[in-house]
Amino acid sequence: MESLAGTSWDVVIEGTGLQQSLLALALSRSDKKVLHVDGNNYYGGSEAAFSLQEAEAWAVSLAATPVAPFSKVSLRKAETSTSSAKKLSPSRAYTLTLSPQIIYARSKLVSQLVSSQVYRQLEFQAVGNWWLYENTSGVFPAAHEAGTLKRMPNGREDIFSDRSIDVRAKRGLMKFIKFVVDFENQTGVWETHADTPFVEFLSSQFQLPPSMQTYLVALTLSLEPPGVTSVRYALPRIARHLTSIGVFGPGFGAVVPKWGGGAEIAQVGCRAGAVGGAVYVLGTGVSDADTGSTAVSLKLTNDEAVQSEYYISSQDKAIKEINSDTPTVSKLVAIVSSDLSSLFVSTVEGAPIAAVAVVAFPADAVVVDGQSSTHPIFIMVHSSDSGECPQGQYVLYASTTNIRNPKGRLEAALSKLLKSADAPRADAEGSEQDAVLFEMYYEQSRSSTSNLASSTSCALPSSSLDLSFDDSILDDVEDAWRRIMGSPETESPYMVFETREQLDDDDDNGMDGL
Repeated sequence: MESLAGTSWDVVIEGTGLQQSLLALALSRSDKKVLHVDGNNYYGGSEAAFSLQEAEAWAVSLAATPVAPFSKVSLRKAETSTSSAKKLSPSRAYTLTLSPQIIYARSKLVSQLVSSQVYRQLEFQAVGNWWLYENTSGVFPAAHEAGTLKRMPNGREDIFSDRSIDVRAKRGLMKFIKFVVDFENQTGVWETHADTPFVEFLSSQFQLPPSMQTYLVALTLSLEPPGVTSVRYALPRIARHLTSIGVFGPGFGAVVPKWGGGAEIAQVGCRAGAVGGAVYVLGTGVSDADTGSTAVSLKLTNDEAVQSEYYISSQDKAIKEINSDTPTVSKLVAIVSSDLSSLFVSTVEGAPIAAVAVVAFPADAVVVDGQSSTHPIFIMVHSSDSGECPQGQYVLYASTTNIRNPKGRLEAALSKLLKSADAPRADAEGSEQDAVLFEMYYEQSRSSTSNLASSTSCALPSSSLDLSFDDSILDDVEDAWRRIMGSPETESPYMVFETREQLDDDDDNGMDGL
């Protein structure tokens, strides 16, 4: 490849996260000369996905030297077992993602993947059953004590057939569902309550009991306490959940990309960008940027100097110090050998077998050292159908925020889940802790710096910490594209492409290392 400095670049993009990858694709198809660099030796940035060996290397590196947006990284592997079911398979049998976000069918991302033809290179798997963890004994149960996993109703048919919901609660729940799917046209019902706690709104307006309030709050995937989650926040999320069910098939409303979540979308976007003429270089970042009024002079970490009309970076670079005011989510990734197949049993005729199940632990459900948590915990359970682990094993992604001893609470929630879902096997073959083959903990932060764009540069926001894909980040990508194109109205519509022939496997068209 010729020297990067010998080319006149329209745009230099730093980082190969999902946002940057989609922007590079859009610009390359708009006839812009794009140089796309990443200081990492892998694609995906904060959405990256790793083999087992790569995950270990990543964890060891960041444990020694934290790099924003990640901190407090630690790793634990189980002792080697003689049982094939209780030992790790070769490294490449796993794909552990840093972004296990679910994507709703009613999502702008799905629409853009379709209009850009990127979806043709992706394989999606269903997100199926949703479960709510309930303690079965005492106000302060033991940290590893088994409770009950209650399947959350996933629509009107589920509600009618659920005998644990009394008639009065069903009536209120059906009234709420009828309202929420059309909430945008019923502002008179909720607008004056927009900033009040959602649970209070459910109680006062729909007379729903606490058990139903807990269920509906869980559907929002909010990591905040129930008393903090507002009506304004909750209504669009529940509406999206309910209206997405059945769009792609019966029994489910959300999907995940097979083989690595957001990383798979980012990498496919990079491949499509290369087809459009973008040039990709891994292991090379930007060490210095001089943004003038008409052009940008960039010094790369490989000591080359390049000129560009526009420079795109990430607000992650603005994270110099992580403190109590920095939005942060605590995450635990675990590979387990427990039999969790019961979480994936479908009750809807014609529904596909899901690859992902969602388990919600309400606030106060997990007690550690005699103290309950004020924040909920969510665990996304990925089966081998996700392409992320061998058959007979599962990858669990646990998340929470703003709690004391987050690692201990996530581990306690994991233990409770394994005991609840796999009690017979755990009793017969040993404790549930023996089933945890691999565990990686880390905390991920998000820059709260505002996006100050200039005539020659801008920084895309940090990756969302949400458990479902946040469509609002796509608005920032489109805004950057329009800034660079120079006009809000262009001849070519944004992210709408005709199908192109894909590259041969041996022709990387500048895809260095992909």
